[in-house]
Amino acid sequence: MLSLPQFGKSGAPSMPPEWLLKGLPGFGTGSSGPAPRLFRERRDRKKLRIANFVGLSGPSGIWGPASINSTLLGISEINRRGGILGREIEVAFHDTGGDINDVTRTASEIVASEDADLVMGSHISAVRVALRKVVAGQLPYLYTPVYEGGERTPGVMAIGETPGAQWRPAIEWLANTRHASNWYLIGSDYVWPWQSHRAIKRYISEAGGRVVGEEFVPVGEDNHEAHLARIRAAKPDVVLISLIGTDSIVFNRAFAECGLAASTLRLAGAMDETVLLGIGADNSENLFCASGYFSCVGSRANDDFLNRYRAMFGANAPPVGSVGQSNYEGLCFLEAAAGCAGSLSLWPLLSAARNIVYMGARGPVTMRNGRAEMPMYLAEADGLDFKLIKTL
Repeated sequence: MLSLPQFGKSGAPSMPPEWLLKGLPGFGTGSSGPAPRLFRERRDRKKLRIANFVGLSGPSGIWGPASINSTLLGISEINRRGGILGREIEVAFHDTGGDINDVTRTASEIVASEDADLVMGSHISAVRVALRKVVAGQLPYLYTPVYEGGERTPGVMAIGETPGAQWRPAIEWLANTRHASNWYLIGSDYVWPWQSHRAIKRYISEAGGRVVGEEFVPVGEDNHEAHLARIRAAKPDVVLISLIGTDSIVFNRAFAECGLAASTLRLAGAMDETVLLGIGADNSENLFCASGYFSCVGSRANDDFLNRYRAMFGANAPPVGSVGQSNYEGLCFLEAAAGCAGSLSLWPLLSAARNIVYMGARGPVTMRNGRAEMPMYLAEADGLDFKLIKTL
């Protein structure tokens, strides 16, 4: 019988637990094949315990179900192969959607009590900046989603897309193909949009364009009338969106409902199939996204990943996009790095992780001097799905 995953005390899921686990053995229609063992109160130190910090509430909570499923799938597959260096993986999920001080307090307690061997996270960068102060140098800290780049803190391994690979070629394509020259930037008010916009403004200038407006919106804001009025007055060709999770859904719905979608292009970088479902087909006209992963990428690696995901969680499982999938990829990365190092100790693992090639849902990904090199794609919303335009 599969034990329920333990959810940390830093917050409650933003959806019923049975939604998170739909399709697992005993929960819906999924496969009854091998599943990961999830830890109980008493720790077995022969096992590799991972504390996975994910958004289960707040604007990033929309990615919670797919993040949990992708983690469980990755653990199940690795444990069937004998674990990592012979150690079976067990996992605890901790919500990052609440107060950051509560999240860091939980991480501090984990470090002090030696309650985990490794910390993993698919949460916003503001949480990473806080967590690395208490985790880095104490435990390996693996950060998996798209982020602003430049993470060089000893002890932190970041494997997600960064602005140079993600935004620059997408901006160039829109400038050359859609004759976009005037850009309006709107993002959530935290570190990923702040730092990304600094690079984005340079890429726009290099492409011969100019920024006609920029603003940062408090996380959780749901009234965009003033923002949309300023966008309408600025008359941009493109609105570049770095809003997070449900904040992006609310903004994009309002954008289309006020009539801007028909005349103004949109380019997003933290958008996946989950967010697109929330936006809705009627509100997705002229909406583009640049990402290192889309579920519609037609490759053997991705087809196999999606088949295994559906076999384990059922045909109606939460759609898996970039953020959710990054949890699976993080485990693939960890398995490869540990195998190369021959150790799960902090510094040997970090050294090996800087220059490796690992296989995930994206296919082969190369880590070179601590930075991930992967295919990047530009896609356009097509109803409730994405249509790939090109490899960037």
